[in-house]
Amino acid sequence: MIGRFFGSLFGNAPAPAAGVAEPAPPSTEDDELRDTVESLDRLRRAVRAAGAALPPLVTSQVRQIEDVLRPLLGHIAEHGASTEQRVLLNAIITNYLPTPLRAYTGISERERSDDSEATALLVEQLTTLEGIARDLDNQVRTGAIAELSTHGRFLEDKFAPSTLQLGER
Repeated sequence: MIGRFFGSLFGNAPAPAAGVAEPAPPSTEDDELRDTVESLDRLRRAVRAAGAALPPLVTSQVRQIEDVLRPLLGHIAEHGASTEQRVLLNAIITNYLPTPLRAYTGISERERSDDSEATALLVEQLTTLEGIARDLDNQVRTGAIAELSTHGRFLEDKFAPSTLQLGER
């Protein structure tokens, strides 16, 4: 790994080992977005498959978060978003949401009761993630509004009649 890093800096990266396929990075933002949608679909299937291992409150919270993220993915596909916003969205779907769910389902069944400390911790984390998802949704949509407003000011400045008048001599 270090050799590959240094090799890439100096243009002589070592060839990959025979029989070992390196994953190709997504080639476009559309590919990245498609991968993120697929990750959200996998997460949905995993939550459904977990069934009784997750308390109803947790399942409900995950669905609420998904209800924010799925339309946001559609909005971004149509209107775009900044790189930072796309990275955060991907991280929520591929890491921040599944990691605590995996950890929770990995603990013993008796520690996963509706009123257990572990459930309370998970609910708190999911509440935080829902807030982050809603903030991200707002940022993406507000960014589009701000862009529209900026463009409107540009058009007004460019094409509105000038209010400057030359003094009479």
